[in-house]
Amino acid sequence: MGAVWPRMTATLAGEPKTKELRPDRGFSYRLLDEELAQRYRAEQQQKKIGGIFSSLSIFLACLGLFGLASFTVQQRTKESGLRRVLGASTTDIVSLLTWNILRLVLVANVVAWPIAYFTMYRWLHNFAYRVDVGAWTFVASSALVLVVAVTTVGGHAIRAARRNPAEALRYE
Repeated sequence: MGAVWPRMTATLAGEPKTKELRPDRGFSYRLLDEELAQRYRAEQQQKKIGGIFSSLSIFLACLGLFGLASFTVQQRTKESGLRRVLGASTTDIVSLLTWNILRLVLVANVVAWPIAYFTMYRWLHNFAYRVDVGAWTFVASSALVLVVAVTTVGGHAIRAARRNPAEALRYE
């Protein structure tokens, strides 16, 4: 607050000179920090809206992944029971059930990387101070997506693998 007063008094000192030179125009002024705050207000609102919609899309993606995992495990219940009877371990069944979904997640990441890169590059290009989008951003986001996918699908797969084989074979 103390730094504002010297700037304001210096600005207001120019008021009489302005009235003398241009009596038809009124004296108006705005402080630079207020001007910058007003200009970036739209960016801050865009950040909030983007955060809300990103969270919503992540939640919906996790919900879809959860449904896909449930469907896959349900469709392959008899197969996992047969494999269990024939001597497959829990790890083998879990890896079998999770591999197809993880492959889909990896393909989706490869498709999404270029789109996200060019979108972020074009958006960040409009700013005076730019931040480069590095490869580590995409690798970290893909790792996070894989962790979420393995956790979601792995839970279903472990439950299916630990199921009694006789119960699984009687399922259909």
